[in-house]
Amino acid sequence: MLVAVASTLVFAAVIAVVLANSPGWQVTRETFLSPQYFVEALPAVASGLWLNIRVLAVAVLGVAVLAVLLATMRSLRGPVFFPLRVLSAAYTDLFRGMPFIIVLYLIGFGIPALGLVDHVIPVALLGTVALVLTYSSYVAEVLRAGLEAVHPSQRLAARSMGLSHGKTLRFVIIPQAVRKVTPALMNDFISMQKDVGLISVLGAVDAVRAAQIHQGQTYNFTAYVVAGVLFVLISWPFIRLSDWYSARLREREQAGGMV
Repeated sequence: MLVAVASTLVFAAVIAVVLANSPGWQVTRETFLSPQYFVEALPAVASGLWLNIRVLAVAVLGVAVLAVLLATMRSLRGPVFFPLRVLSAAYTDLFRGMPFIIVLYLIGFGIPALGLVDHVIPVALLGTVALVLTYSSYVAEVLRAGLEAVHPSQRLAARSMGLSHGKTLRFVIIPQAVRKVTPALMNDFISMQKDVGLISVLGAVDAVRAAQIHQGQTYNFTAYVVAGVLFVLISWPFIRLSDWYSARLREREQAGGMV
């Protein structure tokens, strides 16, 4: 422990010396790390972050429902379900291969251009739709991998007890599959937490757009640092939870392998 503390202090001291002796450190500190502008930008950026949190909450529910549906369609057996398997595979291939920023532009500007409704569609809603479409493809593939990781004997045992195909998936296969891929699902959730800030490109006044507005008024980039810090703060608990759960699974597997 003493060695770890000493090495950490030495590393921090080296970084501090390098930064302090950099030619442009004073200008960089005033431009990106100004305490005055940090305090000024915090209320507006925090208010915009509340929009990011609401969009994230709705998007998580939509992704969960659509991803489970896609993974189930992809795992259906028999030739009669071939069209459903092709449809789900095409969906996941399309949205996994397309950059999220392009999906945002297509949904955010393409849907209003169709003129299907008379009123203006909220940009937050359009951003949520883009998030659901993109991340449901990632989560669906993770869930499908979990479904395929469950041993076939589990399915056969459930069917031999009289459970239908739907009840077998619901009560036997899906719970085991979710436990196997929980760390990967948590990583996707953390990634979605970060990408929800991209809805600002559609004009939504979220944390990133609020920081951009403040930067345009003050010509100081500290507001972006404020937004970054707030995103890290809301992501940190889930990052630590993901690490803890992964370590717990690893310990359980190692304990199960001991003779």
